[in-house]
Amino acid sequence: MTKETKKARKIVDKVLGKNGTAIYMTPMQPDTALGAVVGNRAIPRTTVSKKIWAYIKKNDLQDKKRKVIINADAKLKPVFGGRSQVTMFEMTKLVSKHLKG
Repeated sequence: MTKETKKARKIVDKVLGKNGTAIYMTPMQPDTALGAVVGNRAIPRTTVSKKIWAYIKKNDLQDKKRKVIINADAKLKPVFGGRSQVTMFEMTKLVSKHLKG
């Protein structure tokens, strides 16, 4: 193996999990707070994001003036660390704290 091939292999190994599936597709277990929004079954991160956005849109929680702001309701407030508003970018970080791999 050449040096470049070894380097490429390391990158691929980082991205892929033990079974050859991409890491972001590995099922993650939501805790009870997040489970109230997305369900209690282990699901991939991508599905968690889809379900959270579906919940936000269904309950009209996106701020009308500043679309980047998400307003928390009773179910999302524990996920958002007790905050009543977060940005989309903060939301990703806060949600990941509620997932166990």
